[in-house]
Amino acid sequence: MVENAAYRDVREAMLPIAYLPMRSVDPSGVPQAYDGATFVLRTSVADPTALADTLRREISRLQPELRVSNIRTQTELIRAQTIRERLLAQLASFFAAVALLLAFIGLYGVLNYSVLQRERELGIRIAIGAGRFNIARLVTLRTFAMVLLGAMAGLALGVGASRYVATLLFGVKPTDLAVLLWPTVILLIAALLSSIPAVVRAARIDPAVMLKAE
Repeated sequence: MVENAAYRDVREAMLPIAYLPMRSVDPSGVPQAYDGATFVLRTSVADPTALADTLRREISRLQPELRVSNIRTQTELIRAQTIRERLLAQLASFFAAVALLLAFIGLYGVLNYSVLQRERELGIRIAIGAGRFNIARLVTLRTFAMVLLGAMAGLALGVGASRYVATLLFGVKPTDLAVLLWPTVILLIAALLSSIPAVVRAARIDPAVMLKAE
């Protein structure tokens, strides 16, 4: 008895499989001929294909009538059967990177414009003793609140649409915590990085110059 395993394709259902000796016999006792067999070997070397010549020699020594061909690693077999999933993942990653870049540029522009519009207010707050932490909080609080709200809405929509995209995923659950957590963390990091120039601009406001301008 052995554990369940995919036999022909990684997507197929687990089928009942019986393993028989290569030199099996029919009910009359006559050995049955075979025109091919598949050997599965586990190695500890980094490059399994380096043992191809050794494998051919050993098989020929043990079974001279056999000829070894079409040697492939397990990684190659899996990659060949998951071409669609990998192409979709690459395409999704490209659009995700473009969307993240646009979000970064948009947040950067909005925050800088907000600081420009509130220079007088921020200058007065600095003049009466507001620290850099308070200024940074005033500049970024509303933006981070919107980012968190958008992230929560995106997570809710993602969980709701999980059953529609489950067929496009292999070995990954749409509701896996890591799958949902990483995009949220990346969005928060992007928002933090895009807010740094605006915070630096706000912290460098000279209240004396600002009040003289008024």
